[in-house]
Amino acid sequence: MSHNANHQSDDRIATASPDAIADGVDEDPVENNRRLFTGWPLWVFAVLAIAYSLFHLISLNIYPLETWTYRIIHIAGALVLGYGLYAGTAFADSESDASPGWLKAISLALLLPAGYALVQVFFMYQTLAGEAMRIDPSIETFHFGLPLMAASAAGIALSWFYRQTRGRLSPPDLALVVCALASAGYLILVYGTNIRMATGTSFAPPGISWAAIAGSLLILELTRRVAGLALVVIAAVFLGYVFIGPYLPGFLGYPGLSLQRFFSQVYTDIGILGPTTAVSSTYIILFIIFAAFLQASKVGDYFVNFAFAAAGRARGGPAKVSIFASGLMGMINGTSAGNVVSTGSLTIPLMKKVGYPARSAGAIEAAASTGGQIMPPIMGAGAFIMAEITGIPYTEIAVAAIIPAVLYFLSVYCMVDFEAARKGMRGMRKEEIPQFRRLAKQVYLFAPIIILIVALFMGYSVIRAGTLATASAAVVSWISPNKMGIAAILRALQLAGTMAIQIIAVCACAGIIVGVISLTGVGARFSSLLLGLAGFSQLLALLFAMCISILLGMGMPTTAAYAVAASVVAPGLVDLGIEPLIAHFFVFYFAVVSAITPPVALASYAAAGISGDNAMGTSVASFKIGLAAFIVPFMFFYSPAMLMEGSAFQVLRVGITATLGIVLLSGMVQAWFFGPVSVWQRLAMLVGAVFMIYGGIYTDVAGLALGAVLFVLQRRRYANDGAVAAG
Repeated sequence: MSHNANHQSDDRIATASPDAIADGVDEDPVENNRRLFTGWPLWVFAVLAIAYSLFHLISLNIYPLETWTYRIIHIAGALVLGYGLYAGTAFADSESDASPGWLKAISLALLLPAGYALVQVFFMYQTLAGEAMRIDPSIETFHFGLPLMAASAAGIALSWFYRQTRGRLSPPDLALVVCALASAGYLILVYGTNIRMATGTSFAPPGISWAAIAGSLLILELTRRVAGLALVVIAAVFLGYVFIGPYLPGFLGYPGLSLQRFFSQVYTDIGILGPTTAVSSTYIILFIIFAAFLQASKVGDYFVNFAFAAAGRARGGPAKVSIFASGLMGMINGTSAGNVVSTGSLTIPLMKKVGYPARSAGAIEAAASTGGQIMPPIMGAGAFIMAEITGIPYTEIAVAAIIPAVLYFLSVYCMVDFEAARKGMRGMRKEEIPQFRRLAKQVYLFAPIIILIVALFMGYSVIRAGTLATASAAVVSWISPNKMGIAAILRALQLAGTMAIQIIAVCACAGIIVGVISLTGVGARFSSLLLGLAGFSQLLALLFAMCISILLGMGMPTTAAYAVAASVVAPGLVDLGIEPLIAHFFVFYFAVVSAITPPVALASYAAAGISGDNAMGTSVASFKIGLAAFIVPFMFFYSPAMLMEGSAFQVLRVGITATLGIVLLSGMVQAWFFGPVSVWQRLAMLVGAVFMIYGGIYTDVAGLALGAVLFVLQRRRYANDGAVAAG
């Protein structure tokens, strides 16, 4: 993998011209298990993806659907596209290596029970349309539920072993597509009647439980295919808790739920159709479409070129470019690891070219890409989920995120700058980077993001602002070299439908966990545990909350990590007396930085694959570079002014002193200020940094005094060779 990535990156660098060093940043990365269709299957899934994106745009802006119906279609569409495009196991190299004929025959036979369950949905529709009050439970169980379960479970199991060439759809996955349609069709049908009121009671029809079990299995399997096992394992643990919880001792025990009662409720707005899907079906899908339009108009390439022109000539230039470019791209695309793959395949080889070791190059890219998730105004998608869960206006969350985001990126920048100075690295030569004045003429390409920000702060809804920004991306492209015609717009809609699969599966899977937490009350028991710890020390309670948030987030995309942690940890912090905004930002930050926290650090692993270095070594290095992100959340607690909570003077004072503290912290980590620093100076820098980061008036004064002494000592010592220290 790393060899191919390096080879591809070297080719891109070799062919890059000074006018455009970035080429292909906007290309959609193709996962190892993604099918590559040709001919009519390609057209079928392209049309489905375009229709899926258009369905959301029309439903959100023109013709709204009933909420539960809309969310069920939202998930079902992702399941259909997901099982069509992503295989359950490795591809066969040729037809001769494909699975034998008898396995194909068994797999095709699954279409019979799956198709039968789907046909039964149509018959049940006719029954209810004939003014029947309910459907015969035996029909729901024996003619719908059991065939659906058999086809779903067997289809998932067979898909793990069925090997097919990369350009063909396997029969087990075709059966799973039909199962997804049958499950969703039944739920839409039943939830459109008064039967919906029976969920969670003994009067709930058995078909709801069957459809919910099959739907949950389909969501879990698709999540495994597109996001790995981590989230699936955590969801399985929570599902297991539903049934073994009553037998557990102490605070983990609870009265218990029956299979029917639990599953008749989990596929409602308590669980799968709840807050996570509410956000993925509105804000996230809309901003994925926005990102796809930006990609289709090659704005991502422009962002990276602009960053090279602005920072490429500074010492360690490509590393500083990585910070700016990854911050801009990561803010939009919503996944740390995905951002590493898109921008890192260009920036990591360039960093190595100017003298960065492979480990440092990968770590810098991973830390910068992770920071994109906390960069307002979009913040990956976390801000929208936070707004949905807390009820705090989105604009207030975006404003609150400004100082912490600045501190994070300043920290990474200082780490990079001090390392470049310590190792005597050069920047890129003038002829190696694009000309700034030529790129400045295309600065209008930032217009869609500016329109988005202005519309939000003018009071437009997030959906309306996002739609305006998406439309403006197409309009702006008409005055750029990459004009978007009808074909490019359709390509953007297709790209959006494909990009959305992972995040929708992840949000639906997180919804299962949220449902378990809501229905079993385990979140409340975690809250009581935090309150008990706070009786000894609030700092101890915060450290415990930090560990739980990181643990829940390991191996998971940011959105799911925050959604789960917000359900388990945040209520406990609020019970401690912490403001909801501060509590949720605390949890959100640690869910984000789990992407660079050893031992499971997805962003670092992706960067190591490109740099060719050891994955664990890269994750430790990225953890060190992103150290500020582990300190900033504690600053919220001790200095709410960090989140714009307080007077203008308090915000300004905390912002300035925290900034100076972050610079000292970076110098301490890299053992460099104006030159090398001794052990006692590093210790003094750490103390000064902690004093200023803490945010109290007396600690700020003490920290400033320490910083001033260190500044004078370093300045005096290296005055004579300042030119060398400047790199």
